[in-house]
Amino acid sequence: MGMIGEYARLTAAEFERAVGDPDWAYERVQELSEREWDAGLPWDQARRYDTDKMWHALDFLLRRAGFPVDVVFGEEEIPGADDWSYGPPRCLTPDQVRTAAEALAATPPARLTEDVTPADLAAAEIYPTIVWERGEPLDAVTAHYEALVPYFRAAARDGDGVLLWIS
Repeated sequence: MGMIGEYARLTAAEFERAVGDPDWAYERVQELSEREWDAGLPWDQARRYDTDKMWHALDFLLRRAGFPVDVVFGEEEIPGADDWSYGPPRCLTPDQVRTAAEALAATPPARLTEDVTPADLAAAEIYPTIVWERGEPLDAVTAHYEALVPYFRAAARDGDGVLLWIS
């Protein structure tokens, strides 16, 4: 198994409710997960997404690029939320989602990985370190990044907020 970066898109009304009622948010995310499990939806239609174990590498690369919004850990903690696995969920407001979508669309994957090698990720102790120590290419990271672009574009288009957590 391992630590997985997770996302849930919520309508503006659902997002507002989730921030005020973290127990409801957890239940809503479970409903979305069950509904979309193995559905194979395109990323611009999916309400749930996960970056598998590439969340830490994405965070490293996005920070290195000076990304304006934290699309891995979110900008704000949901007040009163219990741990959903490795800590409480965090969120991006609809405005922050729009900023993220614009920055994602303007940043090609090659720019993120420019001059970065698996050895650099291993030296920085980026999870899962063993992958980078073996010298595996950054293809899995860029594939997840490429999926986040339409996911966030759709969320911004629809005025959605996004919940994020590590499970």
